[in-house]
Amino acid sequence: MKSESLAILALIALISTGFQAEAQDDWANIGRYQKANSEMSARPKAVFMGDSITDCWYDADPAFFNDNNFACRGISGQTTSHMLVRMRKDVVNLAPRYVVILAGTNDIARNNGRIELEDIFCNIVSMCEIAKANGIRPVICSVLPVKQYRWRPEVTDCADQIIRLNSMLRDYARKNRFRYVDYHSAMKDEENGLPAKWSYDGVHLNIDGYKVAEAIILEALKR
Repeated sequence: MKSESLAILALIALISTGFQAEAQDDWANIGRYQKANSEMSARPKAVFMGDSITDCWYDADPAFFNDNNFACRGISGQTTSHMLVRMRKDVVNLAPRYVVILAGTNDIARNNGRIELEDIFCNIVSMCEIAKANGIRPVICSVLPVKQYRWRPEVTDCADQIIRLNSMLRDYARKNRFRYVDYHSAMKDEENGLPAKWSYDGVHLNIDGYKVAEAIILEALKR
């Protein structure tokens, strides 16, 4: 238990400060995947764009990405503003069939300062527009349920904010005939949080949580 607690604290510290550790001349950490992008020999079926939830997904289950020809382009601590800046190099230039966007939780956690839900939404819309303009199909994922961010306890209404943002994303996807992947409804508990059986800190997924998410996204990408 002690080692697990230390691991959790270390990850929380990474998430809360990771964006500060980026070099000032690479605010969006575009260089993170530069080598991996240059070494890609085939067009991926999908690029997964996201934050630590996506970043840790590959570490937890690399076979999910490798066996399905998916590229992981998540970076811990990032907000939608960071991801929007990375869209061309980490998504467009790879020419995937789909971009799977799982983003927004770090915005609500104020990792890059306060931001309105409308602006979070607009950043995701902009990512979708960039993808569509380049022949890439956007797949918009709901933000995962969260009751509390351990590194940002002052954000006391995150569960409600996530529900509101997801509603905006769902309506946008429906209106534009984009695929919407509803992790939130499938994984929330009675308090609109993430159950302990699928998470070790109420925000990030454990391997069982990733397996649930994998089944959901694979079904969505079949259609």
